Formats: sequence, C-alpha cells, structure tokens
Amino acid sequence: MKDGPNIVGIAALIGDHARAEMLTALMAGQALTATELATVAGVTKQTASAHLAKLLDAQLLALERQGRHRYFRLADRDVAQLLESLMGVAYRVGALRLRSSPREPALRKARICYDHLAGELGVLIYDALIERKLLHMIDEQPQLAPAGQRFCRELGIDIDALAAQRRPLCRACLDWSMRRRHLAGTLGAALLERCLTLGWARRVQGSRVVSFSVPGELALRREFGVAGG
Repeated sequence: MKDGPNIVGIAALIGDHARAEMLTALMAGQALTATELATVAGVTKQTASAHLAKLLDAQLLALERQGRHRYFRLADRDVAQLLESLMGVAYRVGALRLRSSPREPALRKARICYDHLAGELGVLIYDALIERKLLHMIDEQPQLAPAGQRFCRELGIDIDALAAQRRPLCRACLDWSMRRRHLAGTLGAALLERCLTLGWARRVQGSRVVSFSVPGELALRREFGVAGG
C-alpha cells in the first residue's frame, strides 16, 4: 500500500515549461490576465487559457473577476512556498537557465516572494533578528521574542494587529538564491511593506525585483545592526 497524497499530478502540472513560467511570474503576488501570462510564457492566448484552466482545476491558481476582466493569482502562500522551494532545489543541483535575465543579479539581491522580502537582503534581515535574539526558534520555527516585539513597534509595525490574524506571525521560508532562510508570515510581509513605506526601496514594475536605493540599504542595515555591504 502506498502512503500519503499523490504528488504526480501536481508535479506534472508544475513541470510543464509554459505553466512553470506563468506560476513564477505570479510569485510577485500580483494578479495577471491571461494575455499577460501568455506573453510571459511565450504561448498564444488560447494555449495559455488551456494551461490556466488546468492550474485552476488543480487549485494552484485562483481567479478574480473585475467587470469583464479575469485575473489569475497563486491560490495561496503554500503554493508560493512550494515554488520557492523548487527553485532552491533547481539552483542547488545546477538546473539553471541557459541565458539568464539581465535582472538576475537584482533578483538575487532583493525580490518579492509572494508578499515578503527574499534574496540577500531578506536573509540579512532574518539573520540579524536571530543574531540579536529578537527572534528565537521553537520547534524549528521562528518566534518573535519580547525584545523583538519592542523592536518592531519602534519600527512602526503594529504587532498586535498582525498577531490577531489567522496567518502565522513568523514563518521561515527557504531562499532559493541564498539557500538559507528568510522571514515570511505576517511579520515578513509587514517588514517589506515598511521598507517600501519608508522609501528605502521600490518595487520594479513587471518584475519580482525590489530595488533598494543606496541610502535605503544603508538605513536597512543600520536599523537591523548589520555592517554595510
């Protein structure tokens, strides 16, 4: 008797080149149209619609309607974490693109992972919180220490509002480019939003890249007690 859920169907769906490109594009947390996803995947709109129907049926994607327009997004954060983990394995075993995008170095520096910060600067934040004992590990998952709550409030984050949500406050997510952990959960999302609100960084349109200005990165490193890079 075979145990556990059957992963074959999900693996086959993700393993198709066009569908993989569509899913990766949605890792930025945005909802995109079938036309936009067809362009990303390099297929016709009709072919893209067939792929999207399969992804919807498998509950890997969710559909949002606004008037006559239909937008597609990742079904939930678990799907995003699965994709990030797959990227990490691919990177580790050398399954790299033959021609990297010009944005590749910027993606490795800082990028959106669904709704939180990934890449070098995302890992930097996670490591700094652990090093300063603002986060501690319980059952291999990060938990915010009392000192961490004070730190976040001083940074302008409403910890009480985050803790009241059903989603976990802190969650570790394995970073594909750094092969170390960055911070997800409501706190990870709030930290990214705070970086954007403070003007330290901006989202690059049509990309997962988060671009930090030089003063912005210095402010980030200063706030988290990390020497300049």
